[in-house]
Amino acid sequence: MSIVLRGLGVSAVVAAFAVFVFDAQAQAPMKKATACNSLKDEGACKTRDDCTWVPGLVDAKTQKEKRKGYCRAMPKAPAKK
Repeated sequence: MSIVLRGLGVSAVVAAFAVFVFDAQAQAPMKKATACNSLKDEGACKTRDDCTWVPGLVDAKTQKEKRKGYCRAMPKAPAKK
């Protein structure tokens, strides 16, 4: 009989711990997404809906890259009045 009660006590402690961990995880703040301007890869930038890729600029005469391509945030939609 005492083994059964001890088993129920252990089960209650495990269940309470599981509820505590689940609750703490639910209240944890969500991880923020990385800023668009920190992405250096065109593929990673294009996979996100809130970012746009600006292609690099190449000089037509010298065929040298004047400016590297970069990722930036999409413009925000104007607020409706």
